[in-house]
Amino acid sequence: MQESNSLTTPRVLGTETEFGIASRDPAAADPVSNSIAVIGHCPGLPAPLAVWDYENENPLLDARGFEVEGEPERPNPEYNRQLNKVLANGGRLYVDGAHPEYSTPECTNPREIVAFERAGAHILAQCLEQMSRATGRDHCVLYKNNSDGMGNSYGYHESYLMSRAVPFERIVKVLAPFFVTRPIFAGAGKVGAENETSRADYQISQRADFFECLVDLNTMVRRPIVNSRDEPHAEHAKYRRLHVIVGDANMAELSTYLKVGTLSIVLDLLDAGADVPQIELEDPVQGIKQVSRDVTMKEPLRLTGGRLTTAVAIQRAYLKAAMGYYACHDLSQVTKDILVRWEDVLDKLEQDPRLLVRELDWVAKRQMMESYMERKGCGWDDSRIRLMDLQYHDVRPDKGLYFTLERSHLIERIVQESEIARAEFTPPPGTRAYFRGRCVSKFTKSVYGASWTSVLFDVGNKQVKRVPLMDPLRGTASLTSDLLDQVDTVDALLAKLKA
Repeated sequence: MQESNSLTTPRVLGTETEFGIASRDPAAADPVSNSIAVIGHCPGLPAPLAVWDYENENPLLDARGFEVEGEPERPNPEYNRQLNKVLANGGRLYVDGAHPEYSTPECTNPREIVAFERAGAHILAQCLEQMSRATGRDHCVLYKNNSDGMGNSYGYHESYLMSRAVPFERIVKVLAPFFVTRPIFAGAGKVGAENETSRADYQISQRADFFECLVDLNTMVRRPIVNSRDEPHAEHAKYRRLHVIVGDANMAELSTYLKVGTLSIVLDLLDAGADVPQIELEDPVQGIKQVSRDVTMKEPLRLTGGRLTTAVAIQRAYLKAAMGYYACHDLSQVTKDILVRWEDVLDKLEQDPRLLVRELDWVAKRQMMESYMERKGCGWDDSRIRLMDLQYHDVRPDKGLYFTLERSHLIERIVQESEIARAEFTPPPGTRAYFRGRCVSKFTKSVYGASWTSVLFDVGNKQVKRVPLMDPLRGTASLTSDLLDQVDTVDALLAKLKA
């Protein structure tokens, strides 16, 4: 794989967000049924009866070279259709466990991720609105966060395509300190502590309390800082998909932009074999909890050998390595913007985190709560403050406190509303998501199913034809838009592809 942020070979990346779901109706409190009902009211689905194709998925493969015993669960076709909705933008809306979940389509830069994540939250807000209209009840609420405040955490996962040539052990060594300290600009903010961890009035990260080991395959119990799932959704011999579970789900666009963008840059260094920081924390699991509680950015972190450093200093080491690498390599405009903003944010965090009240989730939320507490004369243990913690993440634009900041122009934006609106229905042009999304929209009655690596067409006579999409950088607009414009039927499309 070439240097992945060169202008010719972009890095493929995507995110998955599990949304917290709550019901105000005691008679309808089952989160699974509620989640199915919510996504079942998704407006404008182009192929509502399409199934999700699980053929090339195996979450039991471990990057350390073994497969965990067990059989992945596969729903029958009827239940599959209830659980999965293939979207016109090339993404996926589905029920995972007891949560509605949205996966962005495969994107090629962090700005696209921001737009498609925002589009996903808007789609789910529309699902709630449609469900309320259809049922005459307004009993479900969705939150783009990671904790219910009662000891339960739900996920936000990132995926990054990498070269298989980079050893997994090297990935763990390089990324562990980066992941431990990334919340200083990517944390969503949280009141209190959970999972039997040390007390905190307010902390930076929603997820930090729930990580219990450095490396593992699990995502729901014994959560690791570095997840070892080896499920590339691409050619296994060529690609690795880094499956990141350590991040928070953000509302603020800059937090998402930097969260994804800085990691993409560090992975560029890894893929290129460039110099990277040689940092080893004495206790990464304790370290991520310590960083989460350090709202002043002054708490020392202990490295192996006893030397002390800070979260900001560790992030500066990665930034310095990136600056050195890109001083003699091409970089895209988005990468240049990430580097500039990364440096600016670290400078302000070191000076006074409150300077970032217009940029970062955890700072904006904290300021909102402290202002309320000052007016009302209450403290962090007040039930109204915990309610504000949830309300900040409400996906409904007229209810969520984050959207209050947006309407008042008190939070910085990365993308325009037009980009979000386009991302709801138009797939990104630079990956196979373009072909998937266009097929779902154009051949609505003929699409039997889809996955990250295939589109399935019903060609009649109980026959299903699979079009494989194993290379994430094929099926792009430049390769397939003319073809899709020229054909009007699936038969014609398949004939052209065969030819």
